[in-house]
Amino acid sequence: MNAKIASHFSIGAAARLADVAIDTIRFYERKDLLPAPRRRASGYRDYDIAVIERLRFIRRAKDLGFSLDEIRELLTLSVDRERGVRSVRQRTEARLAEVERRIRELHRVRRGLKRLIDACPGHGKLEACPILSALGGEKDA
Repeated sequence: MNAKIASHFSIGAAARLADVAIDTIRFYERKDLLPAPRRRASGYRDYDIAVIERLRFIRRAKDLGFSLDEIRELLTLSVDRERGVRSVRQRTEARLAEVERRIRELHRVRRGLKRLIDACPGHGKLEACPILSALGGEKDA
């Protein structure tokens, strides 16, 4: 095994190391989430470890539900020595509040679906189906 650790990576190697697709890297470049890559003499993209770390940051932030615009802002704040930590915390608190709102909404939907299922005998004429009636607006779910 080579004792020297690679410091520059092809797009395929960068994708593997960051656990993203090659097309994802190109997409993030177009969306200005990644800097334009250096080019090798062959014209191929050349990435360094900082880009791999940035890709991992973006992937983890997406996993936590941040939008690409929010991730772009987090990346900007991550180098803002003046207000970075406070602003990152505020953005994360806002993300948590949105997640909690969505959970409440999903619980409401779940209760409504359970009521519809409980009201439906699972047999009989379609015209008498309480689920179809509720969805058709005849009865408030």
